[in-house]
Amino acid sequence: MKIQGKAYQTIWLKEDNPEIVQIIDQRALPHQFIIEDIHSCEQMGVAIKDMHLRGAPCIGAAAAYGMYLAALEAPENDFANYLQQKGDYLNQTRPTAVDLANTIRAISKKLVACKTKKEAIKICLTYAIEACVESVEHCRLIGVHGLEIIKKLYAAKPNEPVNILTHCNAGWMACVDYGTATSPIYAAHDAGIPVHVWVDETRPRNQGARITAFELLNHGVPHTVIPDNVGGHLMQHQQVDMVIVGSDRTTRTGDVANKIGTYLKALAAKDNKVPFYVALPHSSFDWSIRDGIKEIPIEKRGANEVSYIQGKAKDGSIQQVLLTPENSPALNYAFDVTPAHLVTGIITERGVCAANEAAILGLFPEYS
Repeated sequence: MKIQGKAYQTIWLKEDNPEIVQIIDQRALPHQFIIEDIHSCEQMGVAIKDMHLRGAPCIGAAAAYGMYLAALEAPENDFANYLQQKGDYLNQTRPTAVDLANTIRAISKKLVACKTKKEAIKICLTYAIEACVESVEHCRLIGVHGLEIIKKLYAAKPNEPVNILTHCNAGWMACVDYGTATSPIYAAHDAGIPVHVWVDETRPRNQGARITAFELLNHGVPHTVIPDNVGGHLMQHQQVDMVIVGSDRTTRTGDVANKIGTYLKALAAKDNKVPFYVALPHSSFDWSIRDGIKEIPIEKRGANEVSYIQGKAKDGSIQQVLLTPENSPALNYAFDVTPAHLVTGIITERGVCAANEAAILGLFPEYS
């Protein structure tokens, strides 16, 4: 994707020093564009936990590069134990996004037979680079398959824009490139299909208002930022043709964990007969669980994210402002679970399927 005409991904090796990983610090968007240098596994863990970067595929890529940095800093005579400890450390930074755990598990398996630190560095770096390339291609393919859905909606109402509602940021900032929920939107826009996106602000961290709107603006996609509670009203008045969201963890049976508030959008969509799609690569499936409400761990974050809001003041400075009474407590669950029966379809890199175990395994039979 491009920012002011220059192509970026969300994570990469520094050009003149491949022992430094660079990321876009998403906390500063949309008012500042900051590239952060990550020098250590510990620093990468902080970046993941404190949401310098976010989004399940992006977190997975960050974890892979975090293990590469851990391999670089590991002691020669005890590198295996060191890498195990750092893998455990990274694994605890964000409990809901399953790409993180899948990445650590996959790298750990590759490191089992490793004999030297040099070999460990090569394994981790190769995995990180290849995983990022694969993630980009998977997100591109999600766009290809999702485009067909948008084409059908446009054919039913030619010469009118297809109105799509999103929640949170499942764009290229949440991935390595393209995005999940936004990939079909970009594909449709680039194909000349008129689309308009209703962008949920997505409290409490406002990833929609800050990041999705920033992405769409830079790509030239028509959009309107709305308060989270407006979506149901728009659906009642036939102003939403479809909803597309991403996922941080989806069960093999089609239950979807995504940013808090997704469940309420799914309920409104069901009541108003608006198709509700979830876009995700296979890396965001948790093949080990069936009941999302009972089994998916839901991250609870700090109350300050609810009590304070960040923005640009009239003097141009970036400030945090207290919204609530100073001594009022706040509860901050980061995710909720949308049951499979509310999901119209799941858009993956292999195609679109119904949100049930048989249909999902039809696309991914190797996980049967």
